[in-house]
Amino acid sequence: MSEAINVPAEPREDFGKNASRRLRRGGRVPAILYGDRGPAIPIAVEPRAIQSVLGSGAGHNAIFSLEIKGKAPARVMLREWQVDPVLGHLLHVDMVRVSRGAKLRLKVPVHVTGEPKGVKVQGGVFEFVLREVEIECLPDDIPEHVTMDVTELMIGKNLRVSDLPLGPNVKVLTDSERVVAHVVTLKAEEEKPAAEAVEAAPAEPEVIKKGKVVTEEEAAAEEGAEAKPEAKKESRKEGRKES
Repeated sequence: MSEAINVPAEPREDFGKNASRRLRRGGRVPAILYGDRGPAIPIAVEPRAIQSVLGSGAGHNAIFSLEIKGKAPARVMLREWQVDPVLGHLLHVDMVRVSRGAKLRLKVPVHVTGEPKGVKVQGGVFEFVLREVEIECLPDDIPEHVTMDVTELMIGKNLRVSDLPLGPNVKVLTDSERVVAHVVTLKAEEEKPAAEAVEAAPAEPEVIKKGKVVTEEEAAAEEGAEAKPEAKKESRKEGRKES
């Protein structure tokens, strides 16, 4: 991995929240360099220089040269960085020294190339499941990314971590059986049973009467039964009048 990026920095002597605010207002951000058995050095860097590192092909895995004023250039990587959640401005950066002989553990992105035959010929759906893997290797062996060809991928088939084309100097720490990508079929909509398609006949409406539930027919029958005695009384009255 190349070290084409040079990031200038200056030692930082003022500390605390107020000092950090003044530093940011002046167009720089607080940072710290540590690791590789060396002392921790508080520094100040320009945000644009850090953005150029993050925007490079290697991204946060890029190894670059940190040139601290008054000190020899250091070979470093970004370890952590803080960003304002609202404005998106860089707030703080942690950098770590990189030794050529010390192995590093880091994550690299996975890229895919080609159009799966399972999609082109069989009409399946391509799913990209795992987009990065964790590896261990020497700094000079860090790949910017891992590219996998998915052209021969058919429906029901998958590519796993063990299929990634990584060199012999790179050890993969992610589970080798994890699926990276596969092609699946479209799920057909299940047909509803014919019985569900037929609308059920509306249930006979119910009428609530005297604290119990009865049907309209039962209510009508009860009303008819109550009306009969009344009718008999009326007929008796009429009979008496006539007499």
